[in-house]
Amino acid sequence: MIEISFVSLELAFAAVWLLARIFVWIRQKRIVWKREAVLLLLYLSLAVIIRFVFFPRDTVRGQILPLVFDPSAVFPFHVNYVPFVNFSNFKTAEETLWNVGGNVVMFIPLGVVLPFAYKSRRSFGKVVATGALISLCVETIQLLFASRTSDIDDLILNTLGVMIGYGIYALSKSRGRQAADPSGEGKTPVAQEIKSVDGKPK
Repeated sequence: MIEISFVSLELAFAAVWLLARIFVWIRQKRIVWKREAVLLLLYLSLAVIIRFVFFPRDTVRGQILPLVFDPSAVFPFHVNYVPFVNFSNFKTAEETLWNVGGNVVMFIPLGVVLPFAYKSRRSFGKVVATGALISLCVETIQLLFASRTSDIDDLILNTLGVMIGYGIYALSKSRGRQAADPSGEGKTPVAQEIKSVDGKPK
């Protein structure tokens, strides 16, 4: 049996992320700090997901309980393939909000950051597919831990969170375009001002 603490897992993830970025910097022979800032937001989004997926909110004396890997307890896998069947098991509104709302909210930042981080994946379909794939990977990894359950509900709710995040991204881009072109005619504010005295364009 192996106990994995929250701090050790997050440090391991940080180390892997940093090594990957260093490899990219060496290969490209430069560091684009603006892009690294956006990717840092992506890293933080994933770190938050790791925190709340693998380490329940239960604590002992203020300490986050460790994740336990016990090969003898892995099988049979704890999997729920039936959507929403577990919703009736929630005993209180708080428990429902934590499990349902939490699975949605923690993936919203991913839907916002992904299209900013990768120009080739800025379409709605690609962002949602990427977010769903990340959620699927998380659910698959959970199969290795007897204390965790891989649930189709989580995959659905996580994907919904990515969709909401993309909606926020699209809204911010739309408002940005409106601010640059108030008339909606495809002209910049400067071009709008270049008019003759009678109000007609020169």
